[in-house]
This record gives sequence, C-alpha cells and structure tokens, in this order.
Amino acid sequence: MTIKYQLTAILILLATASCTKVIDLKLGNNTGKLVIEGNITDTGSHQSIMLSQNVPFSNTNTYPPVSGAVVSVRDDKGNIYPFTEGAAGTYSTNMMKTTTGVSYTMTVLTNGETYSANSTMPALVQLDSITTQKKEFNNSKGQQNVLVHYKDPAGLGNQYRFVMYVNNIQVKWIFAFNDDFTDGRYVNNDLQEDDIDIYRGDTVTVEMQCIDKPIYTYWLTLMQQAGNGPEGSVAPSNPPTNITPATLGYFSAHTTQIKTIIVK
Repeated sequence: MTIKYQLTAILILLATASCTKVIDLKLGNNTGKLVIEGNITDTGSHQSIMLSQNVPFSNTNTYPPVSGAVVSVRDDKGNIYPFTEGAAGTYSTNMMKTTTGVSYTMTVLTNGETYSANSTMPALVQLDSITTQKKEFNNSKGQQNVLVHYKDPAGLGNQYRFVMYVNNIQVKWIFAFNDDFTDGRYVNNDLQEDDIDIYRGDTVTVEMQCIDKPIYTYWLTLMQQAGNGPEGSVAPSNPPTNITPATLGYFSAHTTQIKTIIVK
C-alpha cells in the first residue's frame, strides 16, 4: 500500500464510521510536509523509496513528488547502496540483495535536512494458504470473508502485515497482527473488512509481510484509528514513525509473499 494511497484512504474517518466504515484519518493541518515511503523487501535486487509532500484534504489526489534528494541505504555489514531518481520522487537501485536478520539504515538528504531510519528484516514465516468463508451475519447475498493460514514460530516477537486486493483493487482496511496470543501456534486469521464485498468468482490476492516491531506499531496505530483494530477507533493523530527527525511515512525492511485465489 503506498503512502499516497494510505493518506487518501484514511481521510474520512470517524464522521461516517457507524454505517459506511470508510477508512479515514486526519493527519494534521500542516501541509507540504515530507512523506517518505521506504520499502526494502526480500524479493530481488530492485528496491525503491518514494518521496512526496502531503497536501490539504481538498486536494487529496495530487501528491507533489520530491525531486533532487540524495537517498541511500546502508546495511549493518557496511555496504552502502545509492538510490537514483527515475520518475520524479521515486528513488531506486537494482544492486541491493537483502538478507533476513540484517539491519538496514535509510538516509535521505533533501531541502537541507537529513532524515534517517533503521529497520531489521525479520525471518520469513511461510504463508501456507488463503481461503474464504461465508460471512455469518446479515448476509443474504453470499458475501465472503478472507482467511490467512500460517504457522507462527515459537518465541514471541513476530509481527505481520497483510495487504488484500479484490479483483485488482486494494482493500482500504489495514491488517496488522503480532503473536502475543498465538506464539508457536497455527494461525487462521480472518481479514474482516467492510470496504469491498467479496463474492464467488472474485479474484482475491493477499500479500503477507513479516515486519519488525516499530513498523508493526506504525500499522497497528493506523489500524486502530481506522476503526478495524483490536481496540476500535481512537483519536486521530500522526502514526509513530521510525524516521528521525519525525516526518510522515516509514522505512520498512520486510519479507513479502503473495497468494491469489478465485473464490468458490
């Protein structure tokens, strides 16, 4: 999920929550603030970091890219990977092969300010499968829920984020879980959402990310503020970033897996 999409999707929150449940979060009135979306994954040598600026609520479809920045990532072995700007605001490298258990530090120099963030890529936890089941309540049309199935390894400290697409459209709900109550157990998590109705014949894709604790805290905060977290809706505020000095966004080194099914 891109930060641009996330900031847009979370902008109509609690005022319409009772029946529509649109994800929305007001992230303050200050505009023109730097937004960093850094994702370092285990899927190959191509990595990218996106820089943009936040905008007023009335102009949520346009996020000005931030060009001319100096962007790099350093691993804890001393390797430094410069990121080159291609499309405006998108910085990438094709030379960075990541490894689980390694800590990565992002550095962004823009407009005379240096921003940094650190993230450690957790070990991969295998996503066994995704399935669907019919919703239980007030369901005369046969809507389906999506479940994810995986074995949590023994030892507390595993965190997960799931991103779901229905017929190639990203679901706006946020899904972040830890293993506080599922340590070492086989997990069947229901990705309950009221954003897109799912029926037989639909194509559902789920991405599973194994994330470190600061990134889990970031997504859990957004999940709670959107109203689909374990404690329901809380007062809107900027989610806790792992970027210093604090700005909007995050830097995440995570594993990723994708599975797709056709609902039957």
